[in-house]
Amino acid sequence: MPRFLTRRTFVTMSCSAAIAAAANAGASKPWRVGLVTSGKGDHVLGWFRDAFKARGYQEGKDLIIEFREANGRYSLLPNLVAELVALKPDVIIAEATPAIAAAQRATSTIPIVMAPSTDPIGSGFVKSFAKPGGNITGIANMFGDLTAKMLDIIRLLFPKVRKIGVLASNNPTHMATFEAAAKAAGSIGVSAQRFVAANPEDLDKTFAAMQAADCEVVYVLADPIRPALPSIALKYMMPTVYQITSYPDRGGLMAYGPKIEALFVLAADYVDRILKGANPADLPVEQPTKFEFVINLQTARALHLTVPERVLLLADRVIE
Repeated sequence: MPRFLTRRTFVTMSCSAAIAAAANAGASKPWRVGLVTSGKGDHVLGWFRDAFKARGYQEGKDLIIEFREANGRYSLLPNLVAELVALKPDVIIAEATPAIAAAQRATSTIPIVMAPSTDPIGSGFVKSFAKPGGNITGIANMFGDLTAKMLDIIRLLFPKVRKIGVLASNNPTHMATFEAAAKAAGSIGVSAQRFVAANPEDLDKTFAAMQAADCEVVYVLADPIRPALPSIALKYMMPTVYQITSYPDRGGLMAYGPKIEALFVLAADYVDRILKGANPADLPVEQPTKFEFVINLQTARALHLTVPERVLLLADRVIE
């Protein structure tokens, strides 16, 4: 004898199915964020993890970070970005200009957050700071604008300097930054010569070349951190100054620039807004507002340098 459902049974089953469907809909898949770094990215990944946690995201539950690092070998970036794009992330964070350029070539639809870019307009990443206009937005670091001030600081510490070596990589923004540095150096009677270390393993021979060329001070253009730099500079007993302010904590002599960690915190805000529905085309590019001048006196002593009192008074942070 066929079994028929009563109206009460049918209604009960229908309600149960609706509740289950609603529960499944509420348990949406976690956001997937791609993070690609031009350099060694463990510290960058840590900063982003902390920033996302502070914004209420639980990694592994409602957020998955797909991480790729080039370790300073920019030729690897196209393949690393292609791997991320294949995973269909909701957002890609690209650290530094080489990674941003690779991400731009790989996708015009996935939102890309610059973290950060030296010259986002000149590099063709955005149409303007106020209206980026495409799938890319994020942070500009202003390193090009800070070059003249850094040369003034160099002259204070080394009043008799006549020639500096400017250390670059294959970063596409470095030629313009070098030209700004050479102009600023020329205005104070100092000559500047560019030296390129394309990969981290090229640093030692590049310092040897700068020493052979009678460079008295080395000015390192902004790039993702290359951890061996401070020890190589000390090996050749060459006073070296940086645009990245975390270098003195690693043994670098001195640095002037924006607080790097703060830039990644800002970038996490962009990701948060995009995940909540914001269009990157309408999110203005932000620039840093906090800068610091850092001196490592231990390194100064190792180089047999005496830092003048007037330079110490300019420092925001002195590492004893």
